[in-house]
Amino acid sequence: MHQLYLRKEGTSHRESSWDTTGGNRDFIEIKAGAAAVIADIEGSGIIKHIWMTVASRDKFAFRKVLLRMYWDGENEPSVDSPVGDFFGVGHGVASHYVSMPLNMITTQGVIENKAAMNCFFEMPFRRHARIEMVNECEHDIGLYYYVDYVRQPVPDDAFYFHASWRRENPTKGTVDLSLLKAEHDRQDKASYSDQKVYEVKNLTGDENYVLLDAEGEGHYVGCNLSIDHLNPMPGFSWPGEGDDMFFIDGEPWPPRLHGTGTEDYFCAAWGYPSGHYYAPYHGLSLYAPIRENGDAWKESHTISFNDYSGKMTQYRFHIVDPIIFRSGIRFSIEHGHGNAQSNDYSSVAYWYQREPHKAFPEMLPVALRLPLAEKDSARRFYKTF
Repeated sequence: MHQLYLRKEGTSHRESSWDTTGGNRDFIEIKAGAAAVIADIEGSGIIKHIWMTVASRDKFAFRKVLLRMYWDGENEPSVDSPVGDFFGVGHGVASHYVSMPLNMITTQGVIENKAAMNCFFEMPFRRHARIEMVNECEHDIGLYYYVDYVRQPVPDDAFYFHASWRRENPTKGTVDLSLLKAEHDRQDKASYSDQKVYEVKNLTGDENYVLLDAEGEGHYVGCNLSIDHLNPMPGFSWPGEGDDMFFIDGEPWPPRLHGTGTEDYFCAAWGYPSGHYYAPYHGLSLYAPIRENGDAWKESHTISFNDYSGKMTQYRFHIVDPIIFRSGIRFSIEHGHGNAQSNDYSSVAYWYQREPHKAFPEMLPVALRLPLAEKDSARRFYKTF
């Protein structure tokens, strides 16, 4: 609430889906396969808040519906992401959590297909802002939304907001863990596979999972990372130990920022002993271990003895500690120590920079965005566990 008492410049405005007839049909309908512009703003200003909720018959609408944002007449979007991932939860589902810049509000303790979603990242524009939703569901959707903004001059040194979704399914593991499982089962020693994996060295970062590869001047402000744990070390269900690495301004190895393990970058330790939790700048917005009694998407999830099986989304926001770059940044993380594991990784990175921005990876078609069925995840998990 810093400096709320000071006079504010500009005028407050809103684009929304309110029923202009005065009725209660306060949503827009977006046909299957169609797109809709939900904000088309001329002049200069700053978007302060976005709220929306999607009504859909499609089970994984949160992965099928895309959110795109364009600043000052650019042809390629500066924000390109499935809507659920953008608002902080992966795998095509909704899960209740609250962070400082993003949240989902839904039934606590239950994995849902509906939620109120909020974004408080500030998004400046100098001449024009356009936000669109692309419905790649099989059915029409209803979209309720607010886009709140202030018309005001934007300083010359202001950067533009960016967000980009990626997926690698599966990551290319450097170790054949199925061979280690056979040896592990013969020796009945959990430490055997640990020793073999931890012997792997990574002194380049070349095979890491890449969350962000940007060119230009700006600062990185956070990410969410979703993992479906398909390839555990034998006897050890933790998918982490992958170090985070920030290569900044074209500098060679070692990276300017080098971490010590996945949960460490996401501000935890010793795995995620609390399971699902949410704090202002870090947490697990989704925690869904494989359930022994059925469908994780239909019922509230319970923790089995394989706490780190199944699907999770973790987030980290650099609100008070943005990572500065002057000519470019490449942020990546190992998928398991030494990139040993072949898991389903997807992510959204959030950053500010000057335009133009480097081209994003091409958005995957719907079939390649959908999460794996729980039975398929479980089958792969137990192949090496």
